[in-house]
Amino acid sequence: MKIKFLGAASMVTGSCYFLTGEKTGLMVDYGMFQGKGEDVGLNMIKPDIDFDLLTAVVLTHAHLDHCGRLPLLIRYGFRGPIFMTEATKALVELVLYDSAKLAKEEESKAVLYTDEDVEKILKQVEVVEYDKPFMVGEFELTFSDAGHILGSATVLVEEKSSGERISFSGDLGNTPEPLLDPTHWVKKADVAVVESTYGDEIHEPRDEVEELTKIIAEAEAEKGTVIIPSFSLQRSQEILYIFDQLKKQGKMAVETPVFLDSPMAIKATDVFREFPNLYNRKLRNQAKTDDPFDFPSLVLCDTIEKSRQIKNMIGTKIIVAGSGMMSGGRVIHHAISFLGDPKTQLIFVGYQAEGTLGRTIEDGAEKINIWGNEITIKAKVKEIKSMSSHADQRQILTWLGKMEGLSHVILVHGEELPRLVLAEKVRQEFPGVKVDLPMLHDEIEV
Repeated sequence: MKIKFLGAASMVTGSCYFLTGEKTGLMVDYGMFQGKGEDVGLNMIKPDIDFDLLTAVVLTHAHLDHCGRLPLLIRYGFRGPIFMTEATKALVELVLYDSAKLAKEEESKAVLYTDEDVEKILKQVEVVEYDKPFMVGEFELTFSDAGHILGSATVLVEEKSSGERISFSGDLGNTPEPLLDPTHWVKKADVAVVESTYGDEIHEPRDEVEELTKIIAEAEAEKGTVIIPSFSLQRSQEILYIFDQLKKQGKMAVETPVFLDSPMAIKATDVFREFPNLYNRKLRNQAKTDDPFDFPSLVLCDTIEKSRQIKNMIGTKIIVAGSGMMSGGRVIHHAISFLGDPKTQLIFVGYQAEGTLGRTIEDGAEKINIWGNEITIKAKVKEIKSMSSHADQRQILTWLGKMEGLSHVILVHGEELPRLVLAEKVRQEFPGVKVDLPMLHDEIEV
C-alpha cells in the first residue's frame, strides 16, 4: 500500500491523504488550505492522483481544513461514496454552504465552487456509525470517536488480504473536554498517520473558566468590550456553555450581553442540540432539563443589521464572532471598530495558522491594515491555550502508545518545528518505530 500526501504535510491546513492498495483508492479528507497555503493558490490545484482509482472518500470531521474542497470532486468526475458520521454530515452541510457563500461575498476569496456543487456532493454522502466495520474494496474501515468536535472520527483501515492496519488520526481531541466523550483508543495498528499541531507543547491545565471569569470581571468593571474570534463548530458552543455556567453561578452579571455574531455558529449550535448522545455524561445530564447553550442576555445575530448595531451599544459587551483565525467573517468588522480602544480585550481561544490576521496579531503586531484601514492595536491581546480542541504532545504520545503492533508513525497536520520536536519524542518513547515527516506531494510505501 502507498499513501500520497496532498495536504497538511509540513503545514496545518488542507488535510488530504490518498491511500492505494492493489485495486482500491481511498481519499482521507479533502480540506481547504488556509492562511499561507491559501495565499499560494493550493486550493485551485487538481490533486495529482489517478481519479479512476478513487473508490471512496472518508471524512474525519467537519472543520473546513478537512472538508472544504469536497465539492471540487464533482468537477473532477468523482461520483463515488463519501463516508462520515451522522453528526459530521449535519455540520458539513453548514460548513460547505457557508464557504461557497463567503467566497462569493468577499472579493479577496477565490470562488472554488457554487451552491449547486455543494448540493451535488452532499448526495454522495453515506452515514456510518462509530465502531461498526464496513468494507470498501479490499479495505475494512472502522470509525472511532476522536473526541475533537461533534462527530469527529479516527479511521482505521485494514487491508484484508495482508491484515496490515493503518490508523488515520484526523484531529485528536484535547481530552477530557467540556462537551464531548473522551477520545477512544485504537487498540491495534501497524502504521499511524497522526496530527502534530501541538507536537512541541504541553497544554496548560484546563483553566479557561477561571481565565474567562477574570476577563469578564475586567470588562464589566471598565465597561469594555471583549472580542472572541471563534470557530463556529465546537469552540463557540464551549464558550456559550461556559457563559451559561458563569451566569448561573453569579460570576457574570445577568444583564451583560453576549452577542453570538455568526449565523453558522447559531446553526451549528442547533445541530449540537440534536446529538446529546455524543455529549459527555455531565452535559448529557444537564441537557435533560436545561439548554446548556442558552442563558439570559444572549443575543443571536442572525442578520447583518444586528451585527452592525453592536458597535453603537454603550457599556460592557461580549462578542463571539467568526472566523476563528480572523481570516474573514464578521469578526473583521469588530476588529476595525474596537481594536483601537484600550478598554477592549481580544481573546484568542484556538490555533492561529501562519499567514492569518489572527497569527499576525498574536505574534505582537502593533499596527494592522484591514481593507485599507490602518489600525493601531491598543486592545489587550490575550490567549487561552487550554481551550485548544487539539491533543498536545503528551496526549498524542499516549494515543500512539495504546496501539499494539505499531511499527511506523507518519507525522502530518503540523508546522515544521512542532513536527520535528514530536518526531524526536516518538523516537525516544518508541525505540525501533520508523518515523516519517512527508512533504506536500510525497508518497510513502507502507
